[in-house]
Amino acid sequence: MPDFWVKDNETLLMIGDSITDCGRRGNDPPLGSGYARMLTELITAHYPDRNIRYINKGIGGNKVTDLKERWRDDVLYHKPDKLTIKIGINDLHSHLRDPGNGVDPALFESTYDEIMDVTKRELGCPVVLISPFYISTDRSGTTLRSAVLDLLPEYIGVVERMSEKYSTPLVRLHDMFQEQLKYRDADTFCPEPVHPNRTGHLLMAEEVYKVLASL
Repeated sequence: MPDFWVKDNETLLMIGDSITDCGRRGNDPPLGSGYARMLTELITAHYPDRNIRYINKGIGGNKVTDLKERWRDDVLYHKPDKLTIKIGINDLHSHLRDPGNGVDPALFESTYDEIMDVTKRELGCPVVLISPFYISTDRSGTTLRSAVLDLLPEYIGVVERMSEKYSTPLVRLHDMFQEQLKYRDADTFCPEPVHPNRTGHLLMAEEVYKVLASL
């Protein structure tokens, strides 16, 4: 059996917004019905000998500022051996809707840096960062969707800089979905650009698994 990033008897904690949550606090506890659960199923299928504890701490609507507020209770308390973070699209939308009070790229970066720093100092556990994405090809310049796509690289850039600063692996989901959109329409993966359907979540899980399996 080849080695794997998550070892036997370790805890993998996944945190983020509604895309990570995906019903884990409602009809599909404790892991939800999305990529987080599918990732655990892929790991189980490939590494049946591993006794791994999985924790999903996604909460719908969260921004990085929300993660900061609950970081000690939802991450540090559990002392995970491995951690994944997926956040950003709600931050972007909040800034577009209310530039004076939303999470602009600068606040996104400084807050992300705070949670990464405290994680490094108090846990020291390996972390995988997952970039935000938007499942659309609208570059018209006249719609909200095109405005999101224009601004998204700034938020992705923050995640890339955090990955470089803290020497963490990075899962580039936006690039993956944009490649898929060369061949199929957006509805194949998502009923609207933010929340994937089952096919979209499966692609996410596969992409995260590929990165974890390569470490």
